[in-house]
Amino acid sequence: MARAIWSGSISFGLLNVPVKLYSAVSKQTIRFRELREGDGSRIRHKRVAEEDDEEVPYEKIVKGYEITPEQYVVITKDELEEIDPKKTRAIEIQDFVDLDDIDPIYFEHPYYLGPDKGAEKAYSLLVRAMRDERKVAIARFVLRNKEHLAAIRPMGDVLTLTTMRFADEVVPPNALDGVAPEDGAKPQKRELDMAKQLIGSLSSEFDAKRYRDEYRGELLELIERKAQGKEIVAQPSEEPKPTKAPDLMAALEDSLAAVRGEELAGAEKGDGARGKSKAKASGSKSKGSKPKPKSGGSRKRKTATKS
Repeated sequence: MARAIWSGSISFGLLNVPVKLYSAVSKQTIRFRELREGDGSRIRHKRVAEEDDEEVPYEKIVKGYEITPEQYVVITKDELEEIDPKKTRAIEIQDFVDLDDIDPIYFEHPYYLGPDKGAEKAYSLLVRAMRDERKVAIARFVLRNKEHLAAIRPMGDVLTLTTMRFADEVVPPNALDGVAPEDGAKPQKRELDMAKQLIGSLSSEFDAKRYRDEYRGELLELIERKAQGKEIVAQPSEEPKPTKAPDLMAALEDSLAAVRGEELAGAEKGDGARGKSKAKASGSKSKGSKPKPKSGGSRKRKTATKS
């Protein structure tokens, strides 16, 4: 059974709905230990002072903010505690907005919000009202001594809370050199129409189960083979070559022909077709496949096993 990591209440108007916060993700990261080559002895990291290379105990470490090179303003723990955000247990809703108005770049980490004991009816009321109005609540709350901006939205019969970045944390594209293409790089109408056709042919309904972490799967297989004592021989991989401007139309036409060929093959097998028939083509090969690049090979690094 999932354990709550925070409890408080959703507050808007004169309503307070007691809730509990749960993590919505379980990361499947493969973690490695640092070992000494040769005997496999574990590596330990120590905090040492640059001045004399002496190890510094944790209680002797203070925080400093660098204002100029090698010049620091030291902030004590007591000073930090004085300006800590108020440890309130309220998720204060400030606005209700449309989800489409929020650019995904602002989203950070997802959580679930569940009703606390005795708050089931008020919680269900809030879920139903937000779902019917198709609105997302923008709120502030404090988690782990840090104030967060958050988006609250219904997902079925439960509420989700996703922490968000503040506006000054997001770098606008115009602040970066070379991100936006120059005016001379605008596509021709024929190229644009062909690209739209290709997008339409590759369009389908999103199903998260169709996508898997292929690198993690290959890494686990590699670990298992090495644990069995099998020798691993790396095979060089060929990176796909970028499509140059004069070859755009040819690449688009070949890609579109490849997709249509896959759709036809899928239809003959009874698998269904992509695009207009995508809603009924769940799990078909044609629905999840994509055309291979015209030039270049797979970007994955392949390995061969010697028994």
